Amino acid sequence: MKIGYIFAGQGSQKPGMGKDFYDSFDASKSIYDRANLALGIDLKRICFEGTLEALSMTEVTQPAILTTSIAMLRAFESLTSVNPVAASGLSLGEYSAHVASGSLSFEEAVKLVRKRGLFMQEAVPAGIGGLTAITGLNPIHYEDLITEASKHGKVEISNINSPKQIVIGGMHAGLKHAGEVALKLGAKRVTPLSVSAPFHTSMLKNAELKLETALKDIHFDEMKLPVVTNINGRLITSEHLIPEYLSKQVTSTVEWVKCIESMKALGIDTLIEFGPGSALGGFVAKIDRSIKVLSIDSIESLYKAIEIIEDNKPMVKAI
Repeated sequence: MKIGYIFAGQGSQKPGMGKDFYDSFDASKSIYDRANLALGIDLKRICFEGTLEALSMTEVTQPAILTTSIAMLRAFESLTSVNPVAASGLSLGEYSAHVASGSLSFEEAVKLVRKRGLFMQEAVPAGIGGLTAITGLNPIHYEDLITEASKHGKVEISNINSPKQIVIGGMHAGLKHAGEVALKLGAKRVTPLSVSAPFHTSMLKNAELKLETALKDIHFDEMKLPVVTNINGRLITSEHLIPEYLSKQVTSTVEWVKCIESMKALGIDTLIEFGPGSALGGFVAKIDRSIKVLSIDSIESLYKAIEIIEDNKPMVKAI
């Protein structure tokens, strides 16, 4: 069994996320407490008691999901001796992958993603743009879809989540027309997403530039665990490239299919997903069904994952 780690992105947030880990593991409790100190806000209260609306404010969502994902990772690590081959994360999740890698400290990461959320929100005024998921459209129609939709307002591909789903971002008028065109071209479903900005499009250029400046003050260590980056789906060859990749990620298409293909090429046959929800597992199933995904987002799923790993290889410490 060759294991890789994958980390949740924005949109997976839900009220109460991570509280069971906070209550059950000292390693998880420490992560939430450190996040509160680093940010100067009661992030754990928002995660455990806040409404979905409060959790969905971008500058809160990003540190909340990163903190929850790392709290789950630390709980897992306290019970296992797994040696993963590589890590990756969907959009925001790439920051969690760097924390797992040791290239970025948790405190630096949680402060950085809060800034990232603010920069992304400020880049495009509310009500101007958004995101829409397109499911079941043949990839041969992507170029025609974008060309036709852009006649009504800027539209670009934000995410390639699986061979059967992309997310497009841009101006609302363009997105509305894109949905109509996609259905005519054979798409099975068009779903406007509950986000306030067209993430991963050129419309966020100002956010990229602000993040590029913020990243100049961040120290990145050597990666102890290789990280696959979203912008091209390849392994990052040096920690010196991390700032460039993270800043460009804001305006670049998230190449999630290529990320998973690269992890498969490394021999990875099992991915462990950390963070609220199990959306990444669904994407992976549509990319390559030969890859097993163990999604950890509850205490029950944590121990289930450990049980499966134990059955395949004796690598778990006594609990």
